[in-house]
Amino acid sequence: MNGQLSTDRNKLKSSINGQLSPEQKERMEQNKVVALAKLHAKKTNGLLVNFGNSWYKVLEAEFSKPYFSELSKFVESERNKHTVYPPANEVFMWTKLCDVNDVKVVILGQDPYHGPKQAHGLCFSVQKDVRPPPSLENMYKELASDIDGFKHPGHGSLTGWAKQGVLLLNACLTVRAHQANSHKDKGWEKVTDAVISWLNKNKSGLVFILWGSYAQKKGGFIDKKKHLILKGVHPSPLSAHRGFFGCKHFSKCNDYLKEHGKKAIDWNDLPPQE
Repeated sequence: MNGQLSTDRNKLKSSINGQLSPEQKERMEQNKVVALAKLHAKKTNGLLVNFGNSWYKVLEAEFSKPYFSELSKFVESERNKHTVYPPANEVFMWTKLCDVNDVKVVILGQDPYHGPKQAHGLCFSVQKDVRPPPSLENMYKELASDIDGFKHPGHGSLTGWAKQGVLLLNACLTVRAHQANSHKDKGWEKVTDAVISWLNKNKSGLVFILWGSYAQKKGGFIDKKKHLILKGVHPSPLSAHRGFFGCKHFSKCNDYLKEHGKKAIDWNDLPPQE
């Protein structure tokens, strides 16, 4: 009797699914992802706050691994004892502004800014009401000489790039206030390695921009036959004069994208200064 009931339920379920529109099926899938994300957020001490659905599907397996549990405990402890940047709801802003299916360019950073109100989940980027840091100012200088018509936006928010498919990814996603690299080797690097590995394997024709020895080492396994890898010195004032200025990575990136049938990045498309 129970076997027959189970069979009838399966038939009914199949019948219902067969009548669902593609939009309804997509909505059901999205609801499932949201429910799983909430469950993982609860299991990981709230670490997975404000996480993009498209990236959750790609990285879900990482969240059940022992290292991620330890990472979540560490970050929770740090937030209880110290000021940690960025705020919890902005740690994964890169997953919200840049859908995994839209990624065209990856710029790798190392560590979030550790000053007040700076870090907001995108490498090199800061909140609009915060003065652009020196490395970002040097990026703007290179853009002005490399891209016709580029103008300094008057702030340091790079959200406009992220929305076009530029993944602004730090290797480590949190930091203790005023202590650079304080959350290094706690597990974040494994998460971001998984991001780069997935993109390397499942995408083609991406541009990986690796400034500085750290980024170049982290991206050392990227397939040069499938993607363009642009390497150079870091835009920091300590090194920019040794080859960052004049590297023309921004125009080279766009040339490659257009050659591969993709829309170029409008580097000037940044939020207006309010």
